[in-house]
Amino acid sequence: MTQQTREKQEEREQPAVRQVAADAPGCPPAPEPGLAQGWCALSALHSRIESHIERALQAGHDLSVREFSVLNVLSEQHDGPGGHLRMHQVADSVVLSQSATTRLVTRLEERGLLSRYLCPDDRRGIYTNVTPDGLALLVEARPTHDGALREALQEAGRRPELAPLVTAVETLAPPAR
Repeated sequence: MTQQTREKQEEREQPAVRQVAADAPGCPPAPEPGLAQGWCALSALHSRIESHIERALQAGHDLSVREFSVLNVLSEQHDGPGGHLRMHQVADSVVLSQSATTRLVTRLEERGLLSRYLCPDDRRGIYTNVTPDGLALLVEARPTHDGALREALQEAGRRPELAPLVTAVETLAPPAR
């Protein structure tokens, strides 16, 4: 069998797999569709959504997706027990390393959007709060974020290989109040 004939046979056998792999760089096609292809499709969906939201937030609010996420997570803190997050908890919440989170928090603090202070019970701990300017920016940016998310999901939902994942994401959303 020639190389060209082999390639044509593979194309007939795995068109959906090749499409998902093409959408997710670094995901080689596997001999059979399965777990790896599902992961590649999920990765492709995440990348599409994140880049769409990133463009919208940057254009409208000079804010990255990660910055928005940090402001959002920290805005949900409260004064009761367990109501404040330490830096490692913030890092876990936004899926960044502790060092990357510290750099991100420093940039937001320099912009006047966050402030840090020592934990009153444990002087080794550092808490971070959203400032009034940070809350105002978060409130202003939330409709942009949510609109871009809806747009990205609608666009991805038109792709047959991503549509089931979009449906799964949409069914996870809590009912509107």
